Amino acid sequence: MKKVTKCPWGNFEVLLDAPDHKVKRIIVEPGGCLSLQLHHHRSEHWFVVAGKGMAIVDGKKKSLHAGSSIDIPQKSKHRVQNSSDEDLIFIEVQTGEYCGDDDIERFEDKYGRI
Repeated sequence: MKKVTKCPWGNFEVLLDAPDHKVKRIIVEPGGCLSLQLHHHRSEHWFVVAGKGMAIVDGKKKSLHAGSSIDIPQKSKHRVQNSSDEDLIFIEVQTGEYCGDDDIERFEDKYGRI
């Protein structure tokens, strides 16, 4: 059984962790918002499987819904938020020279994690 990691905004589960990529299933609960962040060593691709939300990448907003996807280039400031009343669920594929969870620089966080 895979380990689910709880976060203030919801939770995530690592589905695959390889040397050059990582795959996560991420659930953002209603009202949840990830920190405005960037990654120095990886890029990400998000594919939404359920729910609705908003991605912000380098100041540009994009509505998310089941079946939509977005690419997050390396070193791009980004976040996702769920303002709906249902869970936002997406698959995140990370690629790059390093995919560790400590490759994160936070700029804003409503949960006080800066």
